[in-house]
Amino acid sequence: MHAALDDNALDQLFREARTLSQWLDRPVAPDTLQRIYELARMGPTSANCQPGRLVFVVSPAAKERLRPCLNSGNVAKTMAAPATVIVAQDLEFYEKLPRLYLHEDARSWFAGKENLIRETAFRNSTLQGAYVILAARALGLDCGPMSGFKNALVDEAFFAGSSIKSNFLINLGYGDASSLHPRNPRLTFEEACRID
Repeated sequence: MHAALDDNALDQLFREARTLSQWLDRPVAPDTLQRIYELARMGPTSANCQPGRLVFVVSPAAKERLRPCLNSGNVAKTMAAPATVIVAQDLEFYEKLPRLYLHEDARSWFAGKENLIRETAFRNSTLQGAYVILAARALGLDCGPMSGFKNALVDEAFFAGSSIKSNFLINLGYGDASSLHPRNPRLTFEEACRID
């Protein structure tokens, strides 16, 4: 049995964590980005399919490739973020299943089934992106996940000629908390849940 995390950890991961849009001028070390992945990769995906692919956009050149892909309201905050993660999905994820799912021939569940491939890749890469957010928060970083970009342009700029397609973006760094507005309300348990 695992002990419940203490309140400080729960605050850092959930209760006090916020979506940041303004960033301190403090880089995120490459080994921290690697640690984020090492944690996030342990989160579950269906049949251990792991379709998520991450590009950590850090260099000035990579940021300039990303700039024209962004909606206008997201340019300044993304360019200022020390790192931006492109959370993507490999539509040929099933080719790795013989190595990743050892119990039976899971590759055959997907090969040639385009709708199932797309649904599975999208659902599970989205999950993996959420694990990235939690891993980054656990390591002391702030996150700014977002849509607000043109997927086709990102795919051309970063994944041309491959089976990989973008899903969403996460700005990462050390946020400027002074820029935060009060937290927006959340639905109550009674509004969003039921126990049957």
